[in-house]
Amino acid sequence: MATDIELRQAITLRDILSRSVTEALIPPHRELVPDLSEVYELELAFYESQLLDDEALIRNGAYFAKVGDTLTRHFLMCSGEPLRLPQHSSSRLKSFFTANQFRTGYATHGLFPYRGKFHPQMVKGIINAMGLQPGDTLLDPMMGSGTALIEASLMGIKSIGYDMSPFCRFMTQGKLDALKVPLDPIRAALQESRSVFEFFKNSVGHAEPGSKTRARPIQDDFFSISEPSSPGYDGGSAGSRPPSLDSRHVYNFVLLAYLDSVGYSERSARKSPFDQFRAILERYSFVATKIQHVLAGRALEGDARRLDLPDSSVHGILFSPPYSFAIDYLENDSFHLKHLGVDVAALRQTMIGLRGSSPQEKFELYKADMAAMLSECARTLKPGGMCSIVVGTNNNQLSKIVGVPPDEVEGIDQVLVALAAPLGLNLVRKLSRRIAGIANTMRTEFIVMLQRA
Repeated sequence: MATDIELRQAITLRDILSRSVTEALIPPHRELVPDLSEVYELELAFYESQLLDDEALIRNGAYFAKVGDTLTRHFLMCSGEPLRLPQHSSSRLKSFFTANQFRTGYATHGLFPYRGKFHPQMVKGIINAMGLQPGDTLLDPMMGSGTALIEASLMGIKSIGYDMSPFCRFMTQGKLDALKVPLDPIRAALQESRSVFEFFKNSVGHAEPGSKTRARPIQDDFFSISEPSSPGYDGGSAGSRPPSLDSRHVYNFVLLAYLDSVGYSERSARKSPFDQFRAILERYSFVATKIQHVLAGRALEGDARRLDLPDSSVHGILFSPPYSFAIDYLENDSFHLKHLGVDVAALRQTMIGLRGSSPQEKFELYKADMAAMLSECARTLKPGGMCSIVVGTNNNQLSKIVGVPPDEVEGIDQVLVALAAPLGLNLVRKLSRRIAGIANTMRTEFIVMLQRA
């Protein structure tokens, strides 16, 4: 016969095992989105639950599907068909977006694929963990494809992004504009997609399918017709321009779709360039129609080492440094940069991570550049504000540069924490997450959260 002590122990054990970790951390009326599978996701969900009330969680939560009987806006954005893929897309690509339905591809994030970008859901969770509120200002000094700016806009948070690449600025602004671009002209462009395709083919240039061979553009001053502040804009030759492209924002939006299709045509000859363009423009139209709302951010061309911002002017900073030891961003974007009239060779001499001749010199210049950039972050961030960095390390490549075994390499996250400390940016928390798809290059990246003293 069991003793009283044994009975009490059995009841305690049963009580402990009857609850999951999630039930212990999250109030029962708050339901997480499906398929949370990593520790960092549960941690960010816990921080959201601690920092946001029910109303804010419904409006801006990243990891919650429902609060009480109310579905969250994130769940509604991601449910159904968040990103319309062309019918000829590979089963691998389709399964990726199905498995990551709540992590990426929703809103305008799925427009124009960009290597090295971070998951939008994670960015939203980090913004919440940083304590930013609607009306605050977020800075991304190395915005790339604009993930942080788009998330901030969807959350009612003001945003400013900088990047030295003119194409990154153009791409990000196009994604932001898609939140409010007029829909009727986009649908009209779809109806006259053949003439739109021929117009851009003649005025911008095209790629040979399945190769990196680029045709020379007819128009030399391409950048001027895509520049929002350009005087005398006429969107190219008025005589040949399809009527649907009369609006500047529509023109740039459809132009981004065309450049996206050129990239696909370079990589694959499975579909004709026109079929690629038509399928991608359909996807762009679908995305803009579904997500049409909220605020816009400012995407600027500029140097993160010299920000044109006042001291203590932003409430939070979130960025991912370039994975320049693994990815040559300028080579990836060379077609688009060329047709924006950019001197790629000159830009290479100024880009963080690409400066220098030898790998050793590149790494030393990278550290110096990141120190300068972090100094600007400390200067522009309000006291008590958070600066979050999403960064990984290519241990194999870096070990050859510094001359130590891969398992002894000091991670870029550690380098940045050490550079930030003398500037008054102190480490508060560091989360790790697995990287899918490039395990041979980088297995793990870190979410480094710093706070200005």
